[in-house]
Amino acid sequence: MDSNDWLHGFRHSSPYINAHRGRTVVLSLGGEALAHGNLIHIIHDITLLSSLGVRLVLAFGARPQIRERLDRAGLPSRIEDGLRVTPEEQMPSVIDAVGQLRAYLESQLSMGLVNSPMHGARIRVTSGNLIAARPVGVLNGVDFGHTGRVRRVDVAGINGLLDAGHIVLLPPLGYSPTGDMFNLSYEDVGSHVAAALEAEKLIIFTGETGVLDTDGHLIRELTVGQARQQLHEAGMAGHAGDLLRAACDACARGVRRSHIISYSHDGALLEELFTRDGSGTMVSDDNYEQIRPARVGDMGGILELIQPLEEQGILVRRSEDRLETELDRFIVVERDGSIVGCAALYAYPADKVGELSCFAVDQQYRRSGRGDDILAMIEKMARGQGLDRLFVLTTQTEHWFRERGFVPSRVDELPGPKYEGYDSQRNSKVFVKALGQ
Repeated sequence: MDSNDWLHGFRHSSPYINAHRGRTVVLSLGGEALAHGNLIHIIHDITLLSSLGVRLVLAFGARPQIRERLDRAGLPSRIEDGLRVTPEEQMPSVIDAVGQLRAYLESQLSMGLVNSPMHGARIRVTSGNLIAARPVGVLNGVDFGHTGRVRRVDVAGINGLLDAGHIVLLPPLGYSPTGDMFNLSYEDVGSHVAAALEAEKLIIFTGETGVLDTDGHLIRELTVGQARQQLHEAGMAGHAGDLLRAACDACARGVRRSHIISYSHDGALLEELFTRDGSGTMVSDDNYEQIRPARVGDMGGILELIQPLEEQGILVRRSEDRLETELDRFIVVERDGSIVGCAALYAYPADKVGELSCFAVDQQYRRSGRGDDILAMIEKMARGQGLDRLFVLTTQTEHWFRERGFVPSRVDELPGPKYEGYDSQRNSKVFVKALGQ
């Protein structure tokens, strides 16, 4: 590896660092992940994320540890429909396993040795009765005892801890108003908490690199619809199916993205968050919000979105006829049936450069990362067309583009056709960004 590779990577991670600062991310780790040798590196990465201002919730499981204690006590370990049956006499084993894991995680997150990556971190880790639960009850004639499901998440309590800079640790236990305790699925806890907190991301750790197709190859991106089709057609069962269902459920409830990554791959968490391609599988909702190519039926929504900006002089005016002619250059952000963002890519293949144009986000949805998502999609499209640079003409949004890697350029460096049509009275500034392949 070139000695400057780390410097290049560090510099190019800054947009991702800015995008995630102040956002809530829920991490979901099973008992297998907590027993793996790579856990210490995951802990170090969690510490780094916390120091970068990411609001972190860590939901953890304890299945292998519970099974070990039941075996040691000579008690049966019964699984029905993917859920552990938890008779009252087994709860002490469950509490013991979960309690020891919680204490272990707290100790690991408290490390501060001089020669460790956590030196000076001073992380505060807090847990508590933040999950209300209800019993599963009797299903198909089976009494699940003290096995439960999430009933309610203490959103105010968790947000208060996150606002104070704490990492919130959620064990797979829930409590009822009657004072009963229930053994929960950590996948259920992670998915419900991410949705209740309106988290930016739910990140689920698994023993694989992510979701694999029938040939064993990693699937990098899935919509919720595609993921559910994968569950049905591929017949995914067991733990892998549970994880993918949890990712789908979170997105269907409003979480922007869920990610399934490996707990055995060192650096998978940072790679997923701070690189373009990530390390595992990303699941995003295809009904609630999506970025997609524009269609004829989107014209009304695009015009409604850009007209106020045209009146303010931020965007160049476009007639409806021109928009219809150039619609194949546009992408839109559709949220629950409404167009809340758009942009267009005009390519100049001879110069291997593209223009980012008609870039707009509804005022109600600004400052939530949608502009960055649109820019990322336009950059991806430009690279796919063999372009190596992207330019933009702007009169009022200079700093937004500069913060995302665009640098000032001269009008006479524009592609010939664009230079010839440049409106000197508008006096737009030119910014260019190199596109890494």
